[in-house]
Amino acid sequence: MNPFEMVVAIIAITAIASVLRAKYGVVRRDKGEEVIQRGSDPEAERLRAEVKGLKERVAVLERLATDSSTALDREFDKLRNRD
Repeated sequence: MNPFEMVVAIIAITAIASVLRAKYGVVRRDKGEEVIQRGSDPEAERLRAEVKGLKERVAVLERLATDSSTALDREFDKLRNRD
């Protein structure tokens, strides 16, 4: 193995190790390494709930756009009564 191949191999091993360390949540500290458990982030949960609500609204709008006019009128009345 020539020196160039050895340098490339060392860089590749280091890059793979850092990606794996980031994936599993290992953080380097002064004395060794610690695994930090990632808990549920409240902001992420709020955003997931918001996206879920928006997907439901889009599904309703798609259904309203593809129904016939009488079904559309019934859906509008149902939505008005819901609010």
